[in-house]
Amino acid sequence: MSPTPAEILAAVRGQKAYVAELFDELRAGSVDGEGVTRDTFGPGEQFGYRVVEGRAAAMGLEIAHDHGANMYMTLPGTDRTAPRIMLGSHIDTVPRGGNFDGAAGVVGGLVAQRALQALGITPACDVTTMAIRAEESVWFQVSYIGSRTAFGMLPDGALEATRVDTGRTLAAHMGECGANVDAVRRNQPWLQAKDIRAWVEIHIEQAPQLIEAELPVAIGTGVPGNFRYPYIRIKGDYAHVGLPRRFRHDAALAGSDFFVGLDDLWQQNDAAGRPMAFTIGRFHTDPEKHALTIVPGEMTMSIDVRAYDPAHLAELEQALIALARRIEAKRGVRFDLGHRTSADVAPSDPGVFAALTDAAKRLGVPSMPLASPASHDTATFTTAGVPSAMLFVRNENGSHNPYEAMEIDDFLEAAAVMTGWVVEQVRA
Repeated sequence: MSPTPAEILAAVRGQKAYVAELFDELRAGSVDGEGVTRDTFGPGEQFGYRVVEGRAAAMGLEIAHDHGANMYMTLPGTDRTAPRIMLGSHIDTVPRGGNFDGAAGVVGGLVAQRALQALGITPACDVTTMAIRAEESVWFQVSYIGSRTAFGMLPDGALEATRVDTGRTLAAHMGECGANVDAVRRNQPWLQAKDIRAWVEIHIEQAPQLIEAELPVAIGTGVPGNFRYPYIRIKGDYAHVGLPRRFRHDAALAGSDFFVGLDDLWQQNDAAGRPMAFTIGRFHTDPEKHALTIVPGEMTMSIDVRAYDPAHLAELEQALIALARRIEAKRGVRFDLGHRTSADVAPSDPGVFAALTDAAKRLGVPSMPLASPASHDTATFTTAGVPSAMLFVRNENGSHNPYEAMEIDDFLEAAAVMTGWVVEQVRA
């Protein structure tokens, strides 16, 4: 007999103290000034993995690690050969970020598994929570390192990428954290789509849309794709501060033109109802050469552009390149875009989206559909061919900052929706 909605809600909501304690433990071991740092393939991420692994062991889950050092915590099903249900997210954070971005999805998976145990349900297939490595691309400037490694989809050259703070390669950091770097280099897959029935990831919302809507939970409609140029250089000429305008080749002004031109492009797309976003995360002159009385001859910046349609992304990239060429002619400078990285657009699977929506309705959890403004490992699962979707939790102050404001009660509502969905998927 299947559990009632009231029984599912009780099995999840009854874990409030457990969840709060687990988040507190993760925070206490990751404090970095005002924020939290669990650095990718470093001591912070390692700490988070030890905490989560200890909780999984206490639950009696089967624990495995793949060649990329991702961790899998499995509640065995009656048919071990059947495609499994997978839940989870990442443990790492940006430097001095918040405690919930990423970790909420891993904790949510454990909560769903604990609820199944409390309800006395032996699932018909394995239910696995995955703790994914290296989602935060800020450390190595490469997207989805952990999940791409699991599927054998890591981009060429990624292992030679250097961490921004240590200057050491991804390969070196991975090796120190228990990865089999040779297997990673061969792009040897650990996960295959045929072995996964579906994937669901819980994540805090990263824009205050649920705050605005006064709802605790959203069902994700998709993850945007992106293209990135992490190391753009604008080269002009260094000159004396008194140089008349007509003789200048000012890299800083060229960078400003670029920034404003992209913002105009965003406004035009907004007005046309074509959602997109761009972010210039770094924007600076050379600290070894700049000075109050020197015209800047060089600017360095990074750019991330994202949208929800592949054709739209391609159009935006062409517009960006055309803008750079116009500014070159206007300012007498040169743009070197540097190396490029990208991630595919990942719409939610219609069946998983509908089933999550139905689960929310059955449980009486108010929800709405929501397109993610951010990138998530769910995109890797989608690209690999796994039916996937996301659940978002109300969070007032965005993420990637110390002030993430997810309420445990809202988190438990999302975990209840996921648990209700899992129950329907794994009934014998």
